This record gives sequence, C-alpha cells and structure tokens, in this order.
Amino acid sequence: MTLHNNKKRDEILKELNDFKKRDYRFSNGRILGSMCTQLHPIAREAYITFLETNLGDPELFPGTKQIESNLIQFIKELLHAPKTAAGHIVSGGTEGNITAMWIAKKLTGKKEIILSKSAHFSFQKMASLMDMKLVTVPLTKNYTLDFTKVQNKITKNTAAVLGIAGSTELGTIDPIPELSDICYDENVFFHVDAAFGGYILPFLKELHYDVPDFDFQLKGVSTISIDSHKMGYSAIPLGTLVIRESKWLDKISVDSPYISVRKHAGILGTRSGGPVAAAYAVARYLGMEGYKKVVENCMNTTRYTEEKLAEIGLNLVIEPPMNVLGVKLSKPEKVAKKLSKYGWRVNTMDHLSCIRIVIMPQITKKIIDDFISILKKACEEVGEL
Repeated sequence: MTLHNNKKRDEILKELNDFKKRDYRFSNGRILGSMCTQLHPIAREAYITFLETNLGDPELFPGTKQIESNLIQFIKELLHAPKTAAGHIVSGGTEGNITAMWIAKKLTGKKEIILSKSAHFSFQKMASLMDMKLVTVPLTKNYTLDFTKVQNKITKNTAAVLGIAGSTELGTIDPIPELSDICYDENVFFHVDAAFGGYILPFLKELHYDVPDFDFQLKGVSTISIDSHKMGYSAIPLGTLVIRESKWLDKISVDSPYISVRKHAGILGTRSGGPVAAAYAVARYLGMEGYKKVVENCMNTTRYTEEKLAEIGLNLVIEPPMNVLGVKLSKPEKVAKKLSKYGWRVNTMDHLSCIRIVIMPQITKKIIDDFISILKKACEEVGEL
C-alpha cells in the first residue's frame, strides 16, 4: 500500500510540475507587465510555516493574530496613521477598494463616487455589487485626475472621492493634497488607492523625488489601500486597508456567534495567515532602510530602461513618476504577441496605444539589456521601427 501511495504521489507531483513548466516565472525577469513580484526568500519560508492558520477565527491562532497586529502597526506607521486608526487585512487592492467604498456608503447613506477615468477596474465591480454610481472626472495631460473639476461634481449624493497614488496604467499620482483639502472642506469621504504606490512613495520622498503627500498626514484622507504583494516584496495575496477611525469598522461588522469572535468585519471569513506572516517577515527583514534601497534600485533601473528605449527610437507616454513605463507604439498588440513568442510578457493598453513595463525588484539592468534587444527585433518584425 505504501509503495502504491508513493507511486501515486510521484505521478501527481509530476503532473503538477508539468503544469508549472507552462507558467511564466517572476524569477527569470521575463514578466515585465505585472505589478506583482518574485517574493522575497524569507516570505516563502514564513508563508509555508503558517499555511494551516485561519485569521478568520483568531482565538484559535493567537500567535498568528499577533503577527497580523504587528504587520498592521508597521503599515500604520508607514502611512502616518493616527492612533484612532484601524488596519484591516484584505486579499489585495480590489478587496481594499471595495471595502473602503462599503464603509463610505454605510457612513453616508449615499451612492455616488467621484473618480478619474484611470481608476482601477475594481471600482466597476464595486459599483455593480453595491448599486453605486461612478462619476468620472477628466484627466490632465499628465494622466492625473483634474482636481479643478472635482468641486462641481460633489453633490448631496456624493458618498466618496477617489485619489490614486500610483495608477495601474502608468504609475501616475493624483493631486492627493488638493483632493484632501476639497474633501475635508466639503466633509466628503476620501479614499486613496495606494495599492501599488503605498510601498514606494514614502521612500521616494526620502530619496528626494518630487512626489506629493498622499497619506494620513493629510487631514482629509479617510482610508488608504496598500498591497504587500506588490512593492511590499511579499507573497500573493495580501493587502491592507487602513481606516482613519477604527469605529468605522463597526459599520461593516456582523454578528458571528459560531466562531471565536462575536463581531466580524470585512468581506472574507476564512483568511490564511500565510500571506500575513510572509509580509511581516519581509517588513522585519528589510525594515525602512531595506525598502528604501529596493525602491532606489527599482528607480535606477527605470531610468536605465528609459535611456535604452530612447536608444532604439521608442518614446514614452509620459515621464515615469515611479517604476512604471508606458512605451508608445502604433501596434502594441502585435508587438506584445511577438514578445510573448520570444518568452517575454508585457501588458498592452490600447486606449493609450502603448505597452506597459513595470520595473519590479527582481528586474536588473542585465535583464533590461536582454529585453531591449528582443523588443527591437519584435518592433522591426511588425514594422514598428
């Protein structure tokens, strides 16, 4: 029987490995269009150690719950959250954004959200789920929300305003300070989607980049979503929603009489402690100085990529405000398909007629050199150069 079981085990593992071989890998640097990353080695170890824990029933796992509390405290300090603030662990930016708008709707009883055309697609999901209306504001020539148009969009039906600190498309940063002032003066809930930029902007400031404030230092900011599985250099899936007033969580809490806590907030019930332990391990290992170095390396590689693209005659949609580049092309889909045939993956944005390259921590200048030669070849083959 043991021999049979070992044989079956080996067959299953071989089958799984065969499937895995079909996947692209972050580790070889050929995924250039994703905002997720090759996880830090310590994250892998932590994740595996806490695989069977469930933070949805925290009194069964008090040690894991303490890890969650420690991680939330780290993120609150990163975002200058006040003592009244709460952190709520979520699966990522989509759940964070939906949860923030759920709180806004519960607090205000209103249904309209003011946001830009570059808002993440999670807001379309949220509008459908919660019967809310999206009120769009035009973009400036720099692809950021035109805050001068926001005031006139605010009505008695406005539940919230959205600002983006690192857009999915181009890494752009909305004028968060100006939006904060408007929302504070108008007493409107203001959510900042920093799923990508939350682990970048604090360190860009320390590196003396000209970036706006975006966090709870601004009095009008109500909630911020931030993802550890992006520039937090950790395992998928893990995000955090930070909420200025912890009492607001009561608005989305329900009775949970059959588990170890009597009130349950948020969307998910069962939540693995694995990603939480992974994110905390990376935060402890790198610390603020370590993250600063990661961001500095990513920005240096971004500037290098910009130079190499110019050398082969390609231009950018805008000067990259962080480690995201939109490369202008007349045939982005054809170029992307050619790159895929050569084993490289980028994302296309047809409405901007470009491909998107994201310089994550595992991307080196050597990888960029290899990519640029293939990109030039792909462009020549489709008549782009």
